[in-house]
This record gives sequence, structure tokens and C-alpha cells, in this order.
Amino acid sequence: MALLDDAIEASGGMARWNGLRRFALQLSIDGALFSRVGQAGRFKEMAAEGSTRSQSVRFTGFADPGKSGLYQPDYVAIEGHEGHVLRSWHNPNEAFRDHARDTPWDELHLVFFCGLAVWNYLTTPFLLAHPDVEVEELEPWRERDQLWRRLRAVFPPKLLTHSIRQTFYFDTAGLQRRTDHDLLDKRVAHYSWAHQGFDGIVVPTLRRSLVLEPDGTVIAKPALLEVEIFDAAFE
Repeated sequence: MALLDDAIEASGGMARWNGLRRFALQLSIDGALFSRVGQAGRFKEMAAEGSTRSQSVRFTGFADPGKSGLYQPDYVAIEGHEGHVLRSWHNPNEAFRDHARDTPWDELHLVFFCGLAVWNYLTTPFLLAHPDVEVEELEPWRERDQLWRRLRAVFPPKLLTHSIRQTFYFDTAGLQRRTDHDLLDKRVAHYSWAHQGFDGIVVPTLRRSLVLEPDGTVIAKPALLEVEIFDAAFE
């Protein structure tokens, strides 16, 4: 598909991506959603390390020194020194979705949500080329004075994402600029910009999730999520 090929090439190319195994980030995640669930400021200025090939991310810097949080789709854990498991959560996805709206989160909720988000952010658009992801190019979309091309994607159950059906928007350079998807109890327009290259891979360093009304209106404030990547490395 021409648009997906253009997006992948703009982000570094599939050959470069297939040669990688891991990523490392210095980043911040915050926003009105974290305030709502009692976790404001917990994921500011932290580190994340993850696999480019499987859904796995480890966070440090959000808890006491020596503690880390491990995210996998079917397992989340808070670990201490030398990997000692302090708390864990098996099969967290269903329980997380059933969690009462506005009920406070604990560290396991935070690691699960941020792990899911960060892994999907870092692997897009390459993830869209997965053989089990269905993609369809839509009519272009005018965003203010720009014309963005769009892809509708349907993800298989084995790839855990914010929502099975999502719409991805790319600018004339092929860079990802927006994604429409479900975020817990809301539909959001997730904007991304300030792209930078790290080890041959181009990623947005700023992201913001805004509420999307049923009529298509984007509510500018407050931002449910705000993500900033300070530094990144791929190997």
C-alpha cells in the first residue's frame, strides 16, 4: 500500500527497523487522565526500555530507587533489586478495562497503561505492516491548512492496543501526525509532532491526546495525555 510504504520509509525504513531489537527512552507522561486517577506527576522524567519485536517495556524512575515496573500484555509487575517481584498482576487487560471509572489507580495500573501506550507509540508505523493488521487507505483529511492522508487499521486480538479500530493520519512527508482511537471511556484525537531522528529511526517527540466529540469536534483542553520524549536510542 503506497501510503503505508511512504510512512514506513519516512520513519527510517523497514530494513533498518527489522535490524533492531530494543529501544530506550527518557520521557515524561502526564495529563488530565493521570490527575483523574490520582497519579499526577508519577511518570515525569523517567526511563523506559523495551523490545521492538515483542510487547515488553520496563520503566524506572517513577518509584523508589531500585524499583522498576515491567509491562507485558499478560503480566505486569513491580520489581525490586535484582528482579525480586514485589507485586504482580496476571492477565491485567480485562481487569483494567473493568476498573471503575475515576477510581484511583495504583502502580500496577500505571505500568500497564503506560507500557501499552509507549510500546504502540514507538512501533508505529512499522506495526501497521504486521501481516495480521488490516489496513485501508481512506480519503485525505484537511487539518486546518494541511492535507493529511489517512489509514484505517484493524488490529488482531493478539496485538494489545488502545482499541481494535484506529485511524492514522500522515502529513505530506509521510510522518504520523494524528491517530483517532478509544482511550478508556473516551474517543480521542492523539496528535504527534516535533519528529526527530534517533539511530536511523524517526519518532515524534511530542504527543497529546484530546477528547474527540461524536460530531468530530476536537476539544483542545484539557489534554488527557501529554507525552514528551527527551532522548531515545535504538539498537
